[in-house]
Parts: sequence; structure tokens; C-alpha cells
Amino acid sequence: MRPAAIVALIAAALFGATTASAETPQDIQAAYAAQAGAGFTASAQRGRTLFTTRHGVSADFPACTQCHGTDLAAAGKHAITGKQIEPMAVRANPQRFTDAAKTEKWFRRNCREVVGRECSAAEKADVIAFLRAGS
Repeated sequence: MRPAAIVALIAAALFGATTASAETPQDIQAAYAAQAGAGFTASAQRGRTLFTTRHGVSADFPACTQCHGTDLAAAGKHAITGKQIEPMAVRANPQRFTDAAKTEKWFRRNCREVVGRECSAAEKADVIAFLRAGS
């Protein structure tokens, strides 16, 4: 089985099959927190640190803020394509983090480009906590 298929199966098992009913940002954050292990509590402050830190893996994408900006209630713009990115703050974009498979897809892609590796479940929960806080 291909790695992408394995990831899809794991995501479906962890987050449930995606149906017409959307998950909530709280649901998705809780699923990542559960993956992180017993006793883990997501931290908006740790999420802020990950989101704003210059990782230096890529000159094009040194930090999440390169494309998403620092005003999370405003639209961002992709550093290379110029494509508009909807606001990251859940309060400004209620559709943010309402689809577990889509959330996982974007974390996988963006973490590799910015951090240089896949983010851990704990890091994903922290980032969602930060973006739910809207700071």
C-alpha cells in the first residue's frame, strides 16, 4: 500500500470518515491532542511560537507568517504564487479546521515546506489552539 493511502486510512480511523456533517475546530484539535498522548494539553502559546518562528528550512517559506501574515483575521498571500489565502483565525474564517482530512493535508504540506518535517500531533493541536484563540 502506498504511504499516502496509509495516511488516509489512519486519518479516517482517527478522525472518522468525512461525511456531510463537518467537524469543528475543537473536534480536530481534540483528536490531535489525543494522538499526542495522555495528559497532553494544547497550548496557544506554543502554537504561536511554532507559527511565528523562522525555521530557515526554505528561503521562500521561512515561517508560517511568510504566507499567512501576522494579522490572522486578514487574508494572506502565497509567497510564490501570489494566491490569496483565507484568514487563519477561526473567528474570521468559520470554515477553518472543519474538515479533518483537509486539515491534515495542509499541515503535512506546510510543515514539510516551513519546518522541514511533518509536525507532530502535539504541534498541530498547539497551532489550532493558537488559531482558535485568534491572536
